[in-house]
Amino acid sequence: MKRSRIPVTLAVLALVAALLLPDNVPVSAQQNVIKIATQSPLSGGQSTLGVGIKDGAQLCIDQQAARIVTGFRVQLVPFDDQAKPDVGVANAKNLVTDPDILLVVGHLNSGVAIPSSEVYNDNNLAMISPANTNPLITDRGYRVVTRVVGRDDVQGQVGAEFAGKDLKVKSVYIVHDKTAYGQGVAEFFRDNAPKNGIQVLGFEGTEEKANFDPILTPIGARNPGMIYFGGIYDQAGVFFKQARAKGIKALFMGPDGMDSTDLPKIAGQAIVGMHYTTVAGPPAFYPGAAKFIADFKAKYKRDPEPFSAQAYDSCWIGLTALANAIKAAGGKKPTRLQVTNAVRNIKGFKGLTATYSFDAKGDPDPAVYFVIQIVSSDPAKWGQNKLIKTLRIKPPAAKK
Repeated sequence: MKRSRIPVTLAVLALVAALLLPDNVPVSAQQNVIKIATQSPLSGGQSTLGVGIKDGAQLCIDQQAARIVTGFRVQLVPFDDQAKPDVGVANAKNLVTDPDILLVVGHLNSGVAIPSSEVYNDNNLAMISPANTNPLITDRGYRVVTRVVGRDDVQGQVGAEFAGKDLKVKSVYIVHDKTAYGQGVAEFFRDNAPKNGIQVLGFEGTEEKANFDPILTPIGARNPGMIYFGGIYDQAGVFFKQARAKGIKALFMGPDGMDSTDLPKIAGQAIVGMHYTTVAGPPAFYPGAAKFIADFKAKYKRDPEPFSAQAYDSCWIGLTALANAIKAAGGKKPTRLQVTNAVRNIKGFKGLTATYSFDAKGDPDPAVYFVIQIVSSDPAKWGQNKLIKTLRIKPPAAKK
């Protein structure tokens, strides 16, 4: 009797184990898992956009993975980079050790993406960025790096041209947050300002988050026609609010780091009427994104943030590349290098936000840039901001 109990017990244990697996997936199917990682700030002051990136990628997997990637179960593995370069790099070193992770969708911050992508490059792991705009993201020539958004050298030029030619600004004081993103786009705005008849009265970096009086007092004394802030909404919102409180009348402008519903929550009436440039903009600006907006709101009980739709498209492109790599591998799980090559070979991909092809560096060709005016201090009306201008511009040629 004791001998006959052993197989029965093992059979019961096997049955229980199978039932406890996610979605009752058989043991044999666990070998056919492919993972897509996201890296973005899921905590801290920039988490509104970072969580939007994660959720956009998850919605894409929910809706597209089973249809596109046959024979494999695709899972999302989110990482919180906290908008900090050292955390992003630590996460990157961790996630590359998981052989089932064949793609990364991220990051939000260029200053995090640049060092993290060094790790991806060393491990042939493809990264598709929904938000990174610093030229160095792609100018290093890493085949693993592709992005669906434009570049800060072009965005800075777009902003300076609009300020000079459309707003007739004659002088500007430029402040930036000392990050790769914020300082980079501020420098490009600065370099293009004189070409558009704008005198640069000052160029200053700060990591201050609470008390900007030491900066605002000299700015007020210079009386610029415009203040341009290169950085992210959580810092810029406080800066702009304090500038208005000190009686500074200058026009305000910034890049796509301003593009969040949290900006009016922080700055209130101070930012009404200001302009910002962006490589993304509210999803409502994209004719093909109406269903995405409805589906996102139904799933997450809130409107999508800027870059959520770009995260969906980044993941969608990644799923398509995975399917192509699987086919090339004869139905087997592809290598990371095969996936990397398949991403770069994507041509004419019709996504929610654009039809995507990529140049040899991994930049979208062309990229879309918007100039937007903020119309309300009500965060619920962020999607109603006024679209002033839409530009489609080819990426700069690679430097020889």
